[in-house]
Amino acid sequence: MTALDEIDRQLILALARDATQSAAVLGQRYGLSQPATWRRIRRLEEARILKGRRLRLDAEKLGFGVTVFLGVKLAIKGRVSLEDFERAVSAIPEVQTVEHVLGLYDYRLRVVARDLPDFERVLRRRIMTLPGAGEVEANVLLSEERLPGPLSASPDPIA
Repeated sequence: MTALDEIDRQLILALARDATQSAAVLGQRYGLSQPATWRRIRRLEEARILKGRRLRLDAEKLGFGVTVFLGVKLAIKGRVSLEDFERAVSAIPEVQTVEHVLGLYDYRLRVVARDLPDFERVLRRRIMTLPGAGEVEANVLLSEERLPGPLSASPDPIA
């Protein structure tokens, strides 16, 4: 466990909101020099608290107007390895995330498609033909809101 002070927490929150901010801008905001801010960010990266900086694409503006969350239950566990299923499903470009979960389904997938007929094509021709694919449950995303998460609610969430 890495001990975090208030400035570390503020840096994490600021980078969670906008990971493109420079160490100079963040340092100025929190009363640190650019090198001191850079060292703190580097320490957070080395501790794997910060795991990279992701670019979020607007799928709809790129022509993918439908997002569907799929719950996938493997048909017969043991006859296909989890790694084989994960490798095969990860090769489908429309599948944005693959999460191995505990519960009614074995996997949760985030799938994007141009429209519902395109999603049906991806489901029937790509996902349902995967090794081990069994039952699926589809939930179409209606709206999405990015929330700050638990870091802003707890005074000492990580330390």
